[in-house]
Formats: sequence, C-alpha cells, structure tokens
Amino acid sequence: MRAPTRWAVACRRPDGSIITQRNELPNLTGKSKLRRVPFIRGVLVLAESLSLGFRALSWSAVQSGAEEEDELSKGQVVGTMILAVVVALGLFIFLPAFAANYLKTYISDTSIAFVVIDGVLRIGLIVLYIWAISRSKEIRRVFQYHGAEHKTIHAYEAGDPLTVESIQVYSPRHPRCGTSFILIVGMVAFFVFLTLAPLAFAWQVLARVVLIPVIAGLSYEVLKLGANSRWMSWANRPGIWLQRITTKEPSDDMVEVAVASLLAALSEEEVAGVEERGPIVAAALAAEREVQTDG
Repeated sequence: MRAPTRWAVACRRPDGSIITQRNELPNLTGKSKLRRVPFIRGVLVLAESLSLGFRALSWSAVQSGAEEEDELSKGQVVGTMILAVVVALGLFIFLPAFAANYLKTYISDTSIAFVVIDGVLRIGLIVLYIWAISRSKEIRRVFQYHGAEHKTIHAYEAGDPLTVESIQVYSPRHPRCGTSFILIVGMVAFFVFLTLAPLAFAWQVLARVVLIPVIAGLSYEVLKLGANSRWMSWANRPGIWLQRITTKEPSDDMVEVAVASLLAALSEEEVAGVEERGPIVAAALAAEREVQTDG
C-alpha cells in the first residue's frame, strides 16, 4: 500500500499472525516538489514502483518463511531491476519491432504498417505474458492478494468500516491500478511512435528505448485523468478488462492482510478517522508492526 508520504507491506507468517512494515517514501518521490510536476512525476512513480516492489517481495518472502536468508541487499535489488528491465526491453520492445519489420513485407511495406503491426504485437505480448503467468498457482494467489488490495481501497475511499464483510462486497478491479498503466503505456506508445513513422528502422528502434521516460510520463497523466474525469474514463477501460486476469476474488484472510497493510501506510490521524467509521478487522489491528526510517 502506498500513501502520499509512506508505503507499507503486510505478510501472514506461517503461525497465522500478520506482520507489517512501514517505510517512508524515497525523498525523490515522497518529499520532492518534482512529484507534483506533470509528466515528470510519472517517470518517478514508475522507477519508485519497481524499486519498492522488489523490496516488498524480498521482505515478504523472508517473513512468510519462503526464504531463510536475509532480505535482498540494495545491490541485489538494483541488479535484479536491471535484469528485469533488460528482459522487458527484449520481450516488449525489440521483439515486436523486429517482428513487425519482417511481417510488414507480407502486408504493406510501409512505415505506417510497421508501426501498426509493432503496436498490435506489443500489446498482444503484454496480454499473453500476463495470461501465461496467471496459470501458475503461486501467481494466481498473488492476484488474489491484488484483488484484496483493491477491495480494501474501494471500501476506504467510500468511507465504509474496514470489516471483511464491508470490503468483500466491492469489485477487485480499480481504475488506478498498475495494470491499467501497463496498457495505457502500450496505447500511448502507439500514437507517439506513429508520429515517428517516417524515420528509418534503426532510429525507430532507438526511439522506442530513448522515449520510455516520455511515454511513461504521458501515460501516468492519462491514467490520472481517466481515474478522476468522466470524459477520460474510457482510457482506463482496457486496463479494467485486463484486471479480469490480474485480480482474483480474495479469501477473507487475504482481506485481513490488506487491511493491515493499509493501516500501516496511513498516518495516526487517518487511522483515527477510520476507527470513527466503525469496527476494523481484528487481525489487522493485532498485527505486529515494524517501522523503517531509511526510505
């Protein structure tokens, strides 16, 4: 769970208890004025999400007993992130580009055809990849927790008491989800690359790498507009559809973990406001808490 100035993660231990860890957001995104600058903030949030995601997974693996060793060091996190970025570039940037350059000769040997085929292949690969990993039992469980997170946020934003019963009535899909961001990136990239269609193939491929920050910044603004404006809500619909894969109905014990994570991310004043609404999941209130101050 991410709040304006902090983020938190929760995990259920093998003995059934819940432990949470609260962290201050990195200075670049948590306190910097840049986080309010349109287009730039999207790039910062993307980098932050990658970093915090790896840290949260490392911590939860240790707490759940899946790993006996210590959490990943900062060097290991950076190395893993670099590897993930390289694989993503190869699978979702270079593979569609080279495949489109080959296939266009059989359809229409034009720069416009190249961009269209490249865009279709990229979005198709993204959806196929997500569907493929969703077949894994472990990933399906992750997607259930994803659904628990969304349901809890829905209940919190609606002003409802944070009980399992009040949370479970909500949809596991949410318009501000990172899944929506992924598809929006694909759609924005298509239109950006369409303006570069006259360029030679080598420059087209280079642009797909160099312009990643630009596309991420534009996509983040589209995501925010889609979540906050009715006239732009259509932009988030493909992401909502994709969440039928990336979110699953959670069990009650998963909702308890999600509530514990939310409470850890909120300030003391915000938690007091939640308490005024009514009862809160007992297991979440009883969760052990760790506080990290290194951001």
